[in-house]
Amino acid sequence: MTTYSEGVAEVTDADFAAEVLAAELPVLVKFTAEWCGPCRQLKPVLGAIAKEEAARLRIVEIDVDRNPETTVKYGILGTPTLMVFRSGEPVKSLVGARPKRRLLQELEDVLA
Repeated sequence: MTTYSEGVAEVTDADFAAEVLAAELPVLVKFTAEWCGPCRQLKPVLGAIAKEEAARLRIVEIDVDRNPETTVKYGILGTPTLMVFRSGEPVKSLVGARPKRRLLQELEDVLA
């Protein structure tokens, strides 16, 4: 697993089930791509949230170009897409970059 920004690990088609679906904590998955500008803008935001909310939320990212199986399975059409999984099920989906404060507000119900 490669770590892009501190606290944010990379997952793949091969380990998605173990790392995300089987996780005890809710997991925020960032579906990303190397060529995606807004994805790069989100890196420091997600890195900061990963540190602050480590006890309540795990954050990972998956490259859509290198992991088509998971991308297709969850119907990802644009990057960045943020999808929160709890107990193996997607419970929230957000598309596009946003500032940290707004993202935390949108995640409040998942972190409660």
